[in-house]
Amino acid sequence: MAVIGRQEIVLSQGTRQWFDGLQRCGIRLGLESVERLLALAGDPHRGMRFIHVAGTDGKGSVCAMMESVLRCSGYRVGAFTSPHILKMNESIRVDGKDIPDDDLDSVLGVLRPHVESMEADGVHCTSFEVLTAAALLYFRESRVDIAVVEVGMGGRLDSTNVIMPDVTVINNIGLEHTEFLGGTIEEVAKEKAGIMKAGVPCVTLNPDDVAGVLSAHAVSVGCSLTRVRESDIGVISSGPDGLDMSYRGEIFHVALPGRFQARNAALAIEALRHLPDSQRTEGHMAEGLAAVRWQCRMQRIPGEPVIIDVTHTLNGARCLRSDVSEMYGEVVLVLAMLSDKDIRGVAAELSKVAARAFVSQPASPRAARAEDVAAALSEHMHVDGVFGTVGEAIDAAIGSRDGRYVLVTGSFRTAEDALKWLQKRSVRY
Repeated sequence: MAVIGRQEIVLSQGTRQWFDGLQRCGIRLGLESVERLLALAGDPHRGMRFIHVAGTDGKGSVCAMMESVLRCSGYRVGAFTSPHILKMNESIRVDGKDIPDDDLDSVLGVLRPHVESMEADGVHCTSFEVLTAAALLYFRESRVDIAVVEVGMGGRLDSTNVIMPDVTVINNIGLEHTEFLGGTIEEVAKEKAGIMKAGVPCVTLNPDDVAGVLSAHAVSVGCSLTRVRESDIGVISSGPDGLDMSYRGEIFHVALPGRFQARNAALAIEALRHLPDSQRTEGHMAEGLAAVRWQCRMQRIPGEPVIIDVTHTLNGARCLRSDVSEMYGEVVLVLAMLSDKDIRGVAAELSKVAARAFVSQPASPRAARAEDVAAALSEHMHVDGVFGTVGEAIDAAIGSRDGRYVLVTGSFRTAEDALKWLQKRSVRY
């Protein structure tokens, strides 16, 4: 099916049905299954170079920034990030290009008999474990020089933690996935610290309480820990097309909007400076940051009064609210979230910048009921409408915006629904 902007995934029917069937395994942390699968596939990750990135907010942006700088420095770069927005192919990239359908079908086809042989022995793989293995196999076949890999959940027991990186990065840590990672910030921090490896430098940007947990773990593991300081970061100007920032006296333009991107950029810069061949990237930092692209991060749609953002955490909502207020003033809010997120906290923050609000639920089995999201927003403001789909909510918001921009946010799946709404309108984004 041809669409504007992105293309729908076109896997062979058998591969598509088989991979979708892996969803029955749900979420399961642990390395045993993915290590066994990779061994059967010839351990494609052995001998490869990686940068490994964990954190709660901003880790995808940090990955995109490092990917851009590395590409500008002449490396052949792989990238594995999650979750995707419109299609699974987005999660696996080489030199900035999503894995083609035929190649994704091929690498999954290589892995399928191994997965099925493991199932025959009573060992089941999750879809994320298989996707991780597919990315590593594709990187080997593509002969990448280095790959930037984003943690899916946590760190210590995440499928991506099979790699041996040149440097690890731990971005801002907040309470998330508490049913898997623990109920306190310290417990979550310990899980994310699990990507540290002996002798592998780690770079982080976190407040004192979290930094203390990370520092203690670094000592126990035997790796150096570099902490990026807020005092070394400055925002010179910030607008819809990006920001000008300083890090330790150097000036950079970052082509992603939002003041919080200055923190992400500083973390990316510092991490790249800990590569053993950092002299190669040093002269391309400014070029790479100015060229970075990352979809649905305060993305203003050309020709449409719409801003799309994937924010779904309390800290992310605070940053989004502040940046939207600075750049656009009051907006008309379209909010749709997943049920396992801090709905009340996000609603409280975003209500501060919303002149009007329209609520829906994303097309996801994990979606929070629109009525529950509306109830959370109603504690702070009048809710103008509750709709069955995100597209319907956007239509209503546009019709009542009174010259304001419409901010669509709440989850990756909300962003997906918004992009599909744009496709139906034949809008390029």
